[in-house]
Amino acid sequence: MNKTVNINLANTLFHIDDDAYNKLRRYLESIKRSFAGTKGSDEIIADIEARIAELFLEKMENERQVITHKEVDQVIDVMGQPEDYMVDEDIFEDDPKRTHAEPSPKAKKLYRDIDHKYIGGVCAGLEHYLGLDALWIRIIFLLLAVFTSGFGLIAYILLWILVPEAATTSQKLDMRGEPVNISNIERKVKEGFDDVADKVKNVDYEKVGNKVKSSSKTFFDTIGDIILFLFKVFGKFIGILLIIIGASTLIGLFFGLFTVGMFDAVHFPGVDFYEIVNTTGAPVWVVSILLFFAVGIPFFFVLYLGLKILVNNLKSIGNIAKFSLLGLWLISVGALIALGIRQAAEFSNTGSVHEQDQLVLENVTDTLVIRMKNPGYEYTRDDIHFGRMSFAYDKDDNRVLISDEVHINVKKAEDSVVSLSIRKDSNGSSSRTARDRAKNITYGYELLGNEIILDEYLITDISNKARNQEVTTTIHIPEGSMVRFEESTRYHIGRGIANDKDYYRSSIVGHIWLMGKDGELKCQDCLDEDNDEERNGNGKIIINEDGIDIDIKDAQDSFEMKINEDGIKVKAGN
Repeated sequence: MNKTVNINLANTLFHIDDDAYNKLRRYLESIKRSFAGTKGSDEIIADIEARIAELFLEKMENERQVITHKEVDQVIDVMGQPEDYMVDEDIFEDDPKRTHAEPSPKAKKLYRDIDHKYIGGVCAGLEHYLGLDALWIRIIFLLLAVFTSGFGLIAYILLWILVPEAATTSQKLDMRGEPVNISNIERKVKEGFDDVADKVKNVDYEKVGNKVKSSSKTFFDTIGDIILFLFKVFGKFIGILLIIIGASTLIGLFFGLFTVGMFDAVHFPGVDFYEIVNTTGAPVWVVSILLFFAVGIPFFFVLYLGLKILVNNLKSIGNIAKFSLLGLWLISVGALIALGIRQAAEFSNTGSVHEQDQLVLENVTDTLVIRMKNPGYEYTRDDIHFGRMSFAYDKDDNRVLISDEVHINVKKAEDSVVSLSIRKDSNGSSSRTARDRAKNITYGYELLGNEIILDEYLITDISNKARNQEVTTTIHIPEGSMVRFEESTRYHIGRGIANDKDYYRSSIVGHIWLMGKDGELKCQDCLDEDNDEERNGNGKIIINEDGIDIDIKDAQDSFEMKINEDGIKVKAGN
């Protein structure tokens, strides 16, 4: 059982074994004696104690751990003995004499160099970390800020926030990749004094560790180093890729939030699209903020992960910030899900209303002509679409919703009267809501002589939103009556109109049809494919692997044309 004591080292509380404490105390006293009478000795001692505290913290697994002889010995091995690291004026000669082994090179850590800063010291710190002049780094940030919509500015601000500043002597040595021991701490402090500055600046301390240990490496050690280097390069590439992805997404979201969502400074089609489909009552700026947090927070952590990969000592944003962002993300995602469910409910039910009229034709024996009314002179359509629904303006410049989701069907009438039925459909959160929305659809027709002129578009107020509104017009024709569909109906013919030619939808257009007894339309002017030769004066058209053979003959003259691999042959005669 050993006695422990509490010590305050660099304003940090440690629990230390009594024997280890005595050894550490003797070690620090010997260091103080070594620097007695030296300018800046108090600052040197303070930095040494701060470095020892950092080493203790790195070796401790928890705050209640007791420091023993083992940890003290390890710290002394790192820091060195005072007599081994005397940096006095007599060592700053052309050939400095050293009695200790040359330390191995140390990896640099990224800090903000506040001693040479213009704004936040980011570029000056990157100069030490990358080995690139700070002037070029500042130019790169400036070009990125100008030509990438502010990416350089955002990257600089993030580095300013996340990268710690080199405040202590040990941090400044870490920033330069120099070992943090008594010798370098003393040297760094002395560099601040004018009487030794001129002597220190000519000493090249970066010669330490430049010799390659090639003689002691085996072949497999070399292969391992190469593989490790490739993994490090790949990791840095992944880090850069994550930074680009995260930063680009955040910039786009930030720009969209404050231009479209908040102020509507830029007119984007998506805003009008939102107005067509939205029935949740949530303003576009609220949805924009929710989307910004729901999408932006994950990409912020993508950016942060990329920085962690590239910067070894990147300052943590803290657990409070992490959990706050997580909570904000969960709230945003939950709110968007709730709005999405409410929005989806608007399409869960379909409601229909029916209207039916009898038509009085001027001459029941004439062919019934069906065509569409072209409203192009009455309505001006926008390019904003949700399905086939879009915004439009009437002749009084009132904004409405307009759709060409209009279909035409033909059926056999039960009596000798032509009648017309109109079915209006719409979606809604309930059947009643859907029916009410269907009732609000405006759709009409007119009868001129034997022409039924149908509206090409259905109209509804913008308050009804886009809810798959459509209109189906069914025309009931008596048996034996003739009907013809004009070209304007081509894209509105409904499915399933029975006819003896099995024509599908638009193919019905342009022909004259007779309503049969079985409710099937009989074509009156369609060519009989089996009798094409008789109808064309025994002429023929043959298309096969030999080419195209056109032969037209009648009682008075003949015409023949052949097209094949030999060319074109034309023959005409009386």
